[in-house]
Formats: sequence, structure tokens, C-alpha cells
Amino acid sequence: MKKLSWFNKLVFFLNMVVTVLTFVAYVLPFLAPKVFPILSVFTLLLPLMLVLNFLFFIYWLLQFKKQMLLSGIVLLLGITFINKFYKFSQENVPQTQEDFTLMSYNVRMFNLYRWVPDINAKDSIKQFVGKQDPDILCFQEYAPSDDVYFNHYKYKYIFSRNDRYKTGQAIFSKFPIVDKGSIKFPKSSNNVIYADLKKGNDTIRVYSMHMQSIKIAPDIHEKIDEEKSKRIFKRLSEAFAKQQLQAELLVAHKQQCNYPTIICGDLNNSAFSYVYRSIKGDMNDAFEEVGSGFGKSYNFKYYPARIDYIFSDNNFQTKSFNTFNGFVNSDHFPIMARLAITTKEDK
Repeated sequence: MKKLSWFNKLVFFLNMVVTVLTFVAYVLPFLAPKVFPILSVFTLLLPLMLVLNFLFFIYWLLQFKKQMLLSGIVLLLGITFINKFYKFSQENVPQTQEDFTLMSYNVRMFNLYRWVPDINAKDSIKQFVGKQDPDILCFQEYAPSDDVYFNHYKYKYIFSRNDRYKTGQAIFSKFPIVDKGSIKFPKSSNNVIYADLKKGNDTIRVYSMHMQSIKIAPDIHEKIDEEKSKRIFKRLSEAFAKQQLQAELLVAHKQQCNYPTIICGDLNNSAFSYVYRSIKGDMNDAFEEVGSGFGKSYNFKYYPARIDYIFSDNNFQTKSFNTFNGFVNSDHFPIMARLAITTKEDK
């Protein structure tokens, strides 16, 4: 430390601060938001912490300084977090006729209030879905419309709230729906719906979740002053505490199901959160299995936010996963996975 220049001493001090904050963020997925509501907000910054540690590591490495070990060790200890943040391309898994595809998409009421400039957003979404033609289609923030219909799906379950536009969720399926229902969340307009689908001799349960919204606009133009920052921070911490209760209700419901299970939808939280960890449990995250890049699913400017997920239990093999982040007709991007039901011989 004595041999460092004054500038490098300053850099190393900042490096240590970032290291401490990163370790705090590593622990937060194991701490309930209801107990630490303010700290839980910090999980949103973990990707930034990882990037800063990488930059510090490179900075010291180029100077052949032993201080590079500090961030190097932090990155090694957080390798599982890095995999949730960025994935290198995976080899393609052979496809078969028994595979099926599932798409999850928060359509934001088909751009009812003109959030995106494309006045033909509804038609674009309909055409996009028709082109991708998933076997199972899960919509969040779905609003029935005479202009948007999906008649090529024989089976459907639409859950609508009693608001002006009957917003809610929908599951469309090429497989027969043998049972369906919803999980109501207390003091919230969000919910989970599910459908049991008959695929051949197998019955699959699909949950579509829309967890408590955090209500942060994708592109904030107004100045963020101290007072507004406090309000945003408070709103986030309250939303994450609500999400914890909602996650507990979903997990408890899932534990009563004996069918192979898929959970998909809008979690409204990062892959570094307590809520993500609770819902995922021992299920597989399709992005982590076969995804690539950042997996950005929310159109937040300058930040690769991944808040939409497809989880499947060990009865499935995930063969491919795509985030269509070039298709901007909502504040979310569609995500789709190709899956196969595994047999006992496959396991």
C-alpha cells in the first residue's frame, strides 16, 4: 500500500468500498424483504457492482499489482451471480417433434394508452405471436380487445379484473386445458393464474405470474431530486415486501401440485433478489440453462434489466431460450423457451 501513488491509493479505497457493498449484495437474496425492506432495494445494483469489480480487476491487472486479487476473489465468489447477469452462447440442443414452446409476454394492455409511439402496436404483437407460434402463450397485463384475437389457439383461460378495461392475464394453449384457476394476492391488483394442460399422456401445470409492480418508468426524463429519490426508494422497498408474501402464496400453491410444473411471467424483480430465489427454488431458470447475453426483458434505458422468467422443474429439459429485445411494443420484451418432458430413462 505504501508503494502506491496517491491516485492508486484513492482507487484502492474505492475498490474496497465496492467490495464491501458487493458482499452485502451477495447476502441480500437470503434476507427477507419484510425484515430488511430498504436493504432489499440494493439487489438491483448488484450487476453494477459486478461490472465495477471487473473494471477494478482489469485496472490492477494491467499494472501487475497484487491489489487485483481483491476484486478477483469477489468475482470468483460471485460466479453464480455472474451467470444470472450474463450468459455466453450455449450449444444448440437437438430438437424433436415432442418438444413444445412456451412464450411469456407482458403486453401492457396492447399499448392502450399509447406508451410506445407505434399506433399499430396491437397488430404488431398479433403478427409477432403468429410468426413465433408458441404452443403455450402466457400474457400479463392482458386486456381483451376486438382488435386482438388469437383464434388459432383452441384452448384459453382469460382472467380479468373488474376494472374499466378488464385487465388481467391470459393463457392460450394448443393443448387441452383440464383445470385452471388463480391465486389472489391481498391488497394488490396483481395475481397468478394457472392452467393444467394435457399433452399426450402427460399433464403439465403452467403458472403465469404478475408480481407486485414497482411502478418505475422505463425512461425517466424529469430531474431526480432528493425528495423524489426517497419516494422511489420507499416505493421499491414496499413493493419488494409485498412480493415476498406473494411469492410465499405461489410456492405454497405449487407444493400442492403433483404435475410437472412451469412458472413463467413478470416477477418485477431481479435474479439477485430474495423473491427470485424463493420462487425459483430448485427449479431451472431457462436463461441460465441455455440463454445468451444479458437476457434483458424490460425496456429500461441504459440498464439490462431481466425481470421476466421461465422456470421449469426437473421433469423438463430446456433446449433453447430467446429474449426478443428488438421487438419494442411494450415496456417488456417477449421471452420464449423450447422445452421437452423428460422420461425416467432421460434422467
